[in-house]
Amino acid sequence: MTTSARGHRHPGRPAQISRERIVAAALDGGNLDTLTMRELAARLGVTHGALYRWVPSRDALFDMISEVVVDRILPADEPTGARWRPWLARLAWAMHDEFLAVPGYATRVARPHRHNPGSFGRLREAVIGAFTAAGVGGELAEQSWYIFATSTVSWLAAQESSLNLGHSEPRFELFLDSLLRGLPARAPGAVRPVTRRP
Repeated sequence: MTTSARGHRHPGRPAQISRERIVAAALDGGNLDTLTMRELAARLGVTHGALYRWVPSRDALFDMISEVVVDRILPADEPTGARWRPWLARLAWAMHDEFLAVPGYATRVARPHRHNPGSFGRLREAVIGAFTAAGVGGELAEQSWYIFATSTVSWLAAQESSLNLGHSEPRFELFLDSLLRGLPARAPGAVRPVTRRP
């Protein structure tokens, strides 16, 4: 073994670096949203330049991390017409547990940025599949995915920010129940009211 539990090199032995070690070091304590590449290199016991040969940017690092997170949260089974809502509930609870287990991850995902097309593309297709199983067509299934994803990630990011909106502790099960009762989206939905200018 070339490294200790904290990622420091033993004298005279070269540090071994791999995708798995990079992700493990990134997830090992601290706030992911404020993690710098220099700090990550130090955790791995490698030079800044050596790390950049594997991970050229923070965006690339988050792509790696997202691949691992999405692997963890996607249910192994497929959603069906009779069980699409419980399937989405399991997915949402997995998002809750995995996103909040990595400080800063939900905050990062909630910000507008280019998401990993591989990992988040898989997540998108799976959720759209659940809404298709619920009986809605392509465009409404896509809109339902957008509502599900943005609502869930925003709720989790708000938990990380310690946003105080009242005296009660926010309850994810109440949020999720309300969200899933309103999905899938169905046309025509609420119509934007016409307002008169003075």
